[in-house]
Amino acid sequence: MKKILITGSGSYIGESFKEYLKQYGEEYSTDTLDMQREDWREHDFSGYDVVYHVAGIAHRKETSENAHLYYEVNRDLALEVARKAKSEGVSQLIFLSSMSVYGIERGVITPDTPLAPKTNYGRSKMEAEEGMAELASEDFAICTLRPPMVYGKGCKGNFVSVVSLVRKLPFFPRVENRRSMIYIDNLSSFVKMAIDRELSGLYFPQNREYMNTSQMAMGIAEGLGKKCRLSRLLGFGVKLLMPFVSMAKKGFGTLIYENTEALDFEYIVISAEESVKISV
Repeated sequence: MKKILITGSGSYIGESFKEYLKQYGEEYSTDTLDMQREDWREHDFSGYDVVYHVAGIAHRKETSENAHLYYEVNRDLALEVARKAKSEGVSQLIFLSSMSVYGIERGVITPDTPLAPKTNYGRSKMEAEEGMAELASEDFAICTLRPPMVYGKGCKGNFVSVVSLVRKLPFFPRVENRRSMIYIDNLSSFVKMAIDRELSGLYFPQNREYMNTSQMAMGIAEGLGKKCRLSRLLGFGVKLLMPFVSMAKKGFGTLIYENTEALDFEYIVISAEESVKISV
């Protein structure tokens, strides 16, 4: 049995992973730890094989007043967890980082793309990664994940915004783009494989297929049992806005991982097309 501690109770990704592992019965034991309580430091890590660190700040508007929180939580707390895990004999830590470390809203990310975060969220994640790299050793494997947009039923973020638009509008912009995304169960499957194989290093889990935002909207409409038509005119309007409006870039621009890894295992449990329909 693998004993796993998920640091970050109430996290969508962490709670989804715990639920996902239930299908494997007693092969895995999971506990969650509330990182907002000061007494988390008194929790004994020594009985766990793996710490899956998912606690963090995201999906909120950045301001000068809350900037310090990103570094206190996404960087300092993550490194404190990693140091405690290492000192108490945990053999593997899985760290949930982000595509935001690249600071790119549109384009293609390859292994040669430099890190250049533009937000406090992205910078705090990058600095956490840098600190983690110094802690990694032969006896303490650190597996860092930089997933693209994660979606699924009950998730937060840009996917919810698209669902909201599809609910309200009879038409949706027709735009030819490509997006790297990952369905929550595909991410959970990857994390399970990372634990089984005791992986270390940097990984970029994503769906097998790139997503087209317009086709995603059609899948959402099907999942809602609603009719939705694609409009070239609206698509043209979106293209005009992209250079000036960040939301248009984030929703309708191309942003993909390309040639990032060649894995010797399969972790996709559901196709992108089917996953969209069941996520609304």
